[in-house]
This record gives sequence, structure tokens and C-alpha cells, in this order.
Amino acid sequence: MSKQLVLMDHDGGVDDYLATMLLMTMEDVELMGVVVTPADCYIQPAVAATRKILDLMGGFHIPVAESKVRGTNPFPNLYRRDSFVVDHLPILNERDTIATPLVTEPGENFMLGVLQKALEPVTLMVTGPLTNVAFVLDQAPEIEEKIAKIVWMGGALNVPGNVEKNWEPGQDGSAEWNVYWDPISAARVWQSGIEIIMCPLDITNTVPVTSEFVQKIGRQRKYPISDLAGQCYALVITQDYYAWDVLATTYLGNPDAFNLKGWETEIITSGVSQGNTKVVSGGRKIYAMDEVDKSWFYTYLLEQWKC
Repeated sequence: MSKQLVLMDHDGGVDDYLATMLLMTMEDVELMGVVVTPADCYIQPAVAATRKILDLMGGFHIPVAESKVRGTNPFPNLYRRDSFVVDHLPILNERDTIATPLVTEPGENFMLGVLQKALEPVTLMVTGPLTNVAFVLDQAPEIEEKIAKIVWMGGALNVPGNVEKNWEPGQDGSAEWNVYWDPISAARVWQSGIEIIMCPLDITNTVPVTSEFVQKIGRQRKYPISDLAGQCYALVITQDYYAWDVLATTYLGNPDAFNLKGWETEIITSGVSQGNTKVVSGGRKIYAMDEVDKSWFYTYLLEQWKC
């Protein structure tokens, strides 16, 4: 059986690195490259941390590209600074040099080139904003046929968003950050005919990162990837933290573990609800991850990271 071709686009949050690590453990996935978007991070340490993770996992052949796109609404600095911490974790700095290649062209152009050269449709695994995807569609609308589907951690359908009013005055609390960073681009992707499988806050709210789970990872420290995962989660354990991007990425490893539900939706691009993924009759049809066996999910992570 041929492997599933996947191009990853993440935005440098702690859970983005963990999602990358999880994707690298999937034997039926061929990772064609990683684009790092300057959203939930500071871009230089985020790119460096990504390359070091691929080095640690033997992904020396997987190119990493730095996107030059910019969103409308910046992530809080408090969130973004985690990229510096991860980049400085000792386990990622045992070597003097980084072997995983850094692409010289901007990440958005790299994404376009990978899709154009692909011999079969590619799945886009997006755990940040959809800005690079919108760029690709604007540059070459015909590229749609090269995209098998978009699996995206983003949006909040029937629960409150996570763009809190105390962070963003004037907002009504309905937006999710990966949409809010660049709602215009999300709306552009919504105009396409590409299959979209969302992992919204509705389901990620059910998989918190608990002290018990982090301690279980810690008991697997003899495995380098478990050691790194435990360190990453320990960094954020004082927050209300959820397995956002990790849950979305798990879908690629075992889609049968999820129940999907179709919704008609639209992206709100202005006003107090800017960044809201609104359920509306007659809107763009997407599929959202609706249910997952939580016990299975945590066990799956522990087993995958035993390497």
C-alpha cells in the first residue's frame, strides 16, 4: 500500500511541535515537508525547533520552510514566547549543527511548488492559520485538484471561542485563534471545493492535558520522544491546555477512531464576531471531528511516543 502524502503547515505553538512529533511516528504517512507560519510563535526559534525535532527523529530528508505571510490579528506575546523555550530544551541541543534542511524560498512558495510537483493528491495537515493555503489558491486556483483534503485544527462551531475579551477588547468571544489571526484567508479557503475536515474547539475541549497524563509520559523518559513530549507539556501544565493540534493530527493515523459530522458554515471576517466559524443554513459544507474515544486517544499518544 502506498503511503499517504502529507504536507504539514504549523505555527510554532507547543502543541504544533507535539503534532509534528506524532506525525513522524506514523508509518503510513510520507511527510513531504513542514511549513512554519509566523503566528503562534516567534518565527526564527520556531523554525529552529522544528528542524531540531526532525533531526532527533531521523527526518534529515524532510525540508522545512519559513513562511513570510502575515495575519491581521497577532497572537499574544505570552503565547508566542514558548517557541524560544522549546528551541532551548537540552534534548534538542545535543548537537552543534542542524542537519534537517531549511528551504531558501518562502514557505508559501514552497507549499505551491510541492503541490505542483506532486504526482498524486496531497493531504494538507494544518495546525495553524490557513494563510499559506489561501496564498496557494490565489496564485494557482487549479491547484485544488492536487489537494486531497485539508485536515485543520481550527474553529469553534457550537462552543465559545478562545479569543478572550480581555485579550482582544471589542470581540464577542466567538472566535478561535487560528481563524482570528487571518479570517480573510480562512474565508478564501472556504470558497474552494476542497474537502475540509475540521478539528474544532468543540472536540478539543474534551481532551485536556492533565497532570496525570503528563506524569505517564514522564514515566516513559527512557524514550527520547516521550522525554521531549513530557518536557513540552510540562511547560504549559499551569495553563488550561488541551491537545488541540495533536488531536487533529491523530486523525491521519486512525480516521476510523473519529466520528465526523457535517455542518454548513461561513467565516465571519469583520465586526465583533471576526474569526467566528458560524453554523448557517446553506453555508459551506465542512466535516468536523465530533467524537473520539478519549481513553483510546491518550493511550495512542503514549504508545506512539515510545521511540
